[in-house]
Amino acid sequence: MTFDLASLFESVSAAMRIPVFLVGLLVIRGLPALLHRSDIGVRRTLAAALLQATSLPFIVAAAQIGMELGAISQATGAALVAAGLMSVLIFPLVALKVLRGGDRAVAESEKPQEVVKAMRSET
Repeated sequence: MTFDLASLFESVSAAMRIPVFLVGLLVIRGLPALLHRSDIGVRRTLAAALLQATSLPFIVAAAQIGMELGAISQATGAALVAAGLMSVLIFPLVALKVLRGGDRAVAESEKPQEVVKAMRSET
């Protein structure tokens, strides 16, 4: 399969499908992570949803099959693949930022003086 960038930007409606498909990936594939929110917390749930929403191989295969069968246009296939590419590039970075933000909050709440004071009071 070749990525048909020209057909993707032939019309505004074709290019506008990319964010729609990207949000669709996040909702459809990321939503199941909410089932674990009580077990792993909000930050980890959000990171899990983002990581679960990353997808490229399945989208490429589905787009290729859809185009060969005539079920979807070249522009729609290109928009699907572009959304898959963006999900692979963006979602893991955002998930990592979410997780690191949580670590930073924990690190800031545990000031060295407080840790030493707590250790001394335990003995």
